[in-house]
Amino acid sequence: MIAGKTVVYTSGTFDMLHANHIKMIEYARSLGDILIVGVNTDELVESYKSQPIIPFDERIALVKALKYPDIVIPQHSLDHTDKVKKLNFDVFVVGDDWAGKYDYLKELGVDVVYFPYGAGVSSTNLKQRIYENYEQMKKKADSHFSNDTDVRDKK
Repeated sequence: MIAGKTVVYTSGTFDMLHANHIKMIEYARSLGDILIVGVNTDELVESYKSQPIIPFDERIALVKALKYPDIVIPQHSLDHTDKVKKLNFDVFVVGDDWAGKYDYLKELGVDVVYFPYGAGVSSTNLKQRIYENYEQMKKKADSHFSNDTDVRDKK
């Protein structure tokens, strides 16, 4: 708490920003007076999953453009112990796909909320759908030509 105001911290990769990201950030906003959003750096993301599609500079700019956060910062670590001390946050909100991971913050006096992320919508699922759609379009385009047809201009 800072000057009697409840500080909420939420964080994520926010790759391919989608409705569930917005819902979580909006929910976090509703829990306090000051909302700080941490955006995982590319290096951090690559330490635990595949490289983001959207580069860090663009992801942080997108989150800054939202109306809900008061402050948007880079996040370099998944360990939030130092952030609790530096930012004095009272509540931490994260998607329930991380359930249990941040329970240690409770010992530091932080309320931890695992936001129900919602079935079917995630950056990983979006990437998979884009890939599958691409493959279908490619097959359809390839089927327009027989294998022995050379479509290059022969001038």
